[in-house]
Amino acid sequence: MAIANLTIGKASTPPTTYPLRAGERTDPTGNPIRNVILLSIPDDEFHLIRPHLEAVELPQHRILHEPGERLAYGYFVNDGMTSLVVLTNDGRSVEVGIVGREGMVGMPLIIGLERGLWRGIMQIPGSGVRIRAEILLEILPVAPQLRLELNRYALLHGLQVAQIAACNRLHEIEQRLARWLLMCQDRVDTEKLHLTHEFLAQMLGTGRPSVSLASGMLEQAGLIENLRGTVKIINRKQLENTACECYRVIQNFNGGLRLR
Repeated sequence: MAIANLTIGKASTPPTTYPLRAGERTDPTGNPIRNVILLSIPDDEFHLIRPHLEAVELPQHRILHEPGERLAYGYFVNDGMTSLVVLTNDGRSVEVGIVGREGMVGMPLIIGLERGLWRGIMQIPGSGVRIRAEILLEILPVAPQLRLELNRYALLHGLQVAQIAACNRLHEIEQRLARWLLMCQDRVDTEKLHLTHEFLAQMLGTGRPSVSLASGMLEQAGLIENLRGTVKIINRKQLENTACECYRVIQNFNGGLRLR
């Protein structure tokens, strides 16, 4: 599908001071845009990409792409959280990255790769907009700020993946669980995270009994409350103190990311 007149001239209005606040832009159906990247580009570039954005609901466990499959879309998350998961031949899995409204799912497209490396799956339900891969690739050469923001995010996300890999190898499960809960809450608007211990075990690459034990220790310390299928963060400050240094390192990568 070709895009006609893919050129950007001088903006007819004064340059936007960005990033804008969530909701100050909308998708073609009128839904508010909350994605940080789409709020961080100039008006002329947003007006170029806006007609090609398709609003999508992103329910829990929806798979956005599988490893090795052709990437049909890039997804800009508005709400919720996507996990990027490595799958092994024996059926095991471990999370290597997460994406909320600070980024885009389908980052290999930015460097010209057509296939994903991991499974992208919604772990906290939400919504967003998607754009067909071929359209995004046609827009990027004439949208320099969008390209810059996506390249920057790709670099930061690569650093996140490397840090999480080190964390999963070197740190105790209680520290890793605290780090994961903090990273999750940074990307959603609630203290209640709808997550089961079985899911947490898969994401952290460990057994469910280990997660239940670590979660119980955090609850005994008054940091979280374990409800049925839900973890509620009670004392965020102490949870930060309990987490390993990986949380602060990843925060530094992202300039102190807090989206709440």
